[in-house]
Amino acid sequence: MHETIMNEEKKELEEERFLLAWERIGQIPQEGRCEEPYRSYFAKMAEFALLMKETWDFVADGALYRASMEELQEKNHKLYEDILPENYGHSYADPDFAAVCFGKEMGQPLSFLCAELRGMIAAAYEQSMSDMLIRMELLLEVYQAFLCAAQEEAFPKAEEIRDILYWYVSDYYETAACEKVASVVLPQRDFAARIVMESDLSDLRYLYYYGEYVSENEIRTAEHLLELPEETIRLMADTYTEGYRIGFEVCNKDISIKKSVNVRYCIGFERMMRAAIRNFDQIGLKPTIYRSGTNIFQGISVNKNGYFGANPNKQFDYDHREDQALFLDSQLVERRLECMQNAYEQFKEEAAVFGGPAVLEIFGEQPFVPANKDTACRLSKKQQKLSVEYISKAGAIQNQYIKGEERSFTIIAFPIPEIGERYEEIFDAFIRINTLDYMLYRGIQQTIIDTLDRGDYVLVKGMGKNRTSLKIKLHTLNDPEKETNFENCVADVNIPVGEVFTSPQLAGTEGILHVTRVFLNELEYKDISIRFQDGMITEYNCFNFQTEEENKKYIRENLLFHHETLPIGEFAIGTNTTAYVVARKYGIEDKMPILIAEKTGPHFAVGDTCYSHAEDVKMYNPDGKEIIARDNEISLLRGQDDGKAYFNCHTDITIPYDELGELSVVTKEGDVIPIILEGRFVLKGCEALNEAFN
Repeated sequence: MHETIMNEEKKELEEERFLLAWERIGQIPQEGRCEEPYRSYFAKMAEFALLMKETWDFVADGALYRASMEELQEKNHKLYEDILPENYGHSYADPDFAAVCFGKEMGQPLSFLCAELRGMIAAAYEQSMSDMLIRMELLLEVYQAFLCAAQEEAFPKAEEIRDILYWYVSDYYETAACEKVASVVLPQRDFAARIVMESDLSDLRYLYYYGEYVSENEIRTAEHLLELPEETIRLMADTYTEGYRIGFEVCNKDISIKKSVNVRYCIGFERMMRAAIRNFDQIGLKPTIYRSGTNIFQGISVNKNGYFGANPNKQFDYDHREDQALFLDSQLVERRLECMQNAYEQFKEEAAVFGGPAVLEIFGEQPFVPANKDTACRLSKKQQKLSVEYISKAGAIQNQYIKGEERSFTIIAFPIPEIGERYEEIFDAFIRINTLDYMLYRGIQQTIIDTLDRGDYVLVKGMGKNRTSLKIKLHTLNDPEKETNFENCVADVNIPVGEVFTSPQLAGTEGILHVTRVFLNELEYKDISIRFQDGMITEYNCFNFQTEEENKKYIRENLLFHHETLPIGEFAIGTNTTAYVVARKYGIEDKMPILIAEKTGPHFAVGDTCYSHAEDVKMYNPDGKEIIARDNEISLLRGQDDGKAYFNCHTDITIPYDELGELSVVTKEGDVIPIILEGRFVLKGCEALNEAFN
């Protein structure tokens, strides 16, 4: 009873603060107490906050569900128009514009504030009063700092504003950490699940119930799925959910002890997701569905993680991906780790029965080449080390409660309408690709594995403009009759079928990896080259920008994730020639996701091994042989220090068949056995893989 009274009093106090904040924000546009250029800035921020109050009321009284399609579209556009590409250059969210208005030193924190206020969109639709309130009060606190300085006919120092932002993050990270962990492991957080399962999916107004940006991609995707026969929808959903179930089976993990699965998807795929959630329910798994990051606590990234709508402006995400540079220090890192530990401890029972993510990716958007802005926040070298330290320790905390050896995942990908005029045709082609003959590929790939297992190392060489020249050292098989180096990967965790992979031995792995053009995590890399010595990156470069310094910085930030070096965590041979030919047929090679691109040639992952945090779980191929190459010299350090064993990243870089001159295995006796020559499989038993080329 006492706790109930306390909660009611807390709620009443929050509601009172909520109303007072709105009232005060409503006065800002009419006040003249702050001099230009800041008067216009705060008027604009107040205008956006008041739009959020209007949105809150629109959702709260049910008008959202009564509105016409035209009204919903108009309101949706208004929420995001400030950062759309055509308006972004005059938005305070653009650090370049903020720097022009206020100078770089003050422009950065004020641009951050502008971006952080956008987190209220999600809060308004989810009716989270606390998430709305903390951002409203942050705006008022920063505004008050300017009013206090104005009394002395001055402006506050940028450092003072940074301090306000620091304590905002520090004070609310405990609540944010609890919310983040809860959204991952608690099916009761069912905001998106209710939209998927309860909406009339033939009435496309439901697309606007999330509060995400909605474009023609989401509308046309939903329309196309409505046109598909029920058996096709079931096939798509069954492939997705069976991949998840089989992932547990082939990894020798017990799915029966799991109670929840994290479902990630793009808006527009609800018809498939509804069928998938019903499938998961039949195997005892309830969905957890969280929104992709929209604020400093969740993290903003071009590469979306969760459920998401259209991206109104990827440059906005790129500009604000390192906003923590404004205040990150060792004390804040410790605070965040402590809060994360406490959050997982609070939900440890739910975390223990969480099975892992089931991801639906999309592809087909126009390639994004970011602009590197000097005005955007960037981590210092000291902060980069702190960021790496945090990611490493946070990964260890998560693995303590959601054990790697007990969880699994699956990923499937489909195109969106932006891919081109033949969208429906391409979509249907990828339904076929995602459901290729499992048994046919398993047999062919076993032939490749049997040959690779005879080798001491593998040679990979490019052709034409490709300068790749690599030697991949394989682990020694002590009992070849019972052991293998390569996993026979068909259609389970990584859909579609088509690869054999291993974690190579680092000592003896050396050479240059080069690709003329590749897209990694939605970012383009031109003529990227990476040199390895004993399996570790020693040099890297690309030609995206005019200077070598900019190019190396781009790779370090977005591929190495601020690490000094990374190991080769995986070597694989992609066998899905059908996907490769379809991509060439429709001219969509530059739009293929890593998930599918990695199946269209040999690929090399930099970062953790394929078996990260689950190396001790014994793995077996369908032929009964144990896959012994689950570790490398770096991951073996986990017994001493997890921070040295794991990098918490794994990025696949693929050499397409038309850039591949040779892939051969070399035995200890010096025999060279070609598997691929000039982009075609030449190993006996693999002839069927070349049929797609014809």
